[in-house]
Amino acid sequence: MAALIPGLAVKVEGTYNDKNELVAKSVRFKGNDLQRAQAIEAGMHETKVQAQQNQEELEKQKAALQQQQAQLTEQQAKIAANKAAIDAAVARFGQLDDYYIFDETTVYFGNGQVKVDPKYNSELLALTNKAKTIEGYMIEVKGFASATGSTAMNQKLSEDRANAVTNILIQQGRVPLTRMLAPGAMGESEQVGENVKTAEGQAENRRVVVRVLQNKAIAGAL
Repeated sequence: MAALIPGLAVKVEGTYNDKNELVAKSVRFKGNDLQRAQAIEAGMHETKVQAQQNQEELEKQKAALQQQQAQLTEQQAKIAANKAAIDAAVARFGQLDDYYIFDETTVYFGNGQVKVDPKYNSELLALTNKAKTIEGYMIEVKGFASATGSTAMNQKLSEDRANAVTNILIQQGRVPLTRMLAPGAMGESEQVGENVKTAEGQAENRRVVVRVLQNKAIAGAL
């Protein structure tokens, strides 16, 4: 019985029992048939072992592929999140010129004068104190001049007036330079008043406007 292996050609003699099962009385096979069957079985065994190894390797590759796919999916999610963050940042930086005006005050000057009247000091300091309560605040200073006299002189007057007010904000109000926008010298531009040719109208234009601003992008992130 131990010699019977798959692929072995045998000659069997016997009878069927009541269960229609063949009951062998004799089983014969040739020696060379046994050797051939054994060689075939040996080859099949190696094939089965190789097939099993191939299947195991395939399972490993499949598991590695699934892991790579999971990592790729995770990486794509991170890229999408980063892109969304970048898009949001770009949108925010695109609003850098858009500010909310929280407060403002105007300092007026005499004709040809650039020195700040001390009566405005308390008003300016109160403005700086309010500014410091606002997240991400900036202070804008714009100097103006009336349209009397030369344009070049008025440009210089508006610059000196803006610088004089800025110095008070920085030195007395202790406003950090990083919170100050560059002072603007507006010269004769943006004339205000009903009649800029009158003394009263000209006085309204000899001014420095100070504003407390908050960038809309920063405000939107709060």
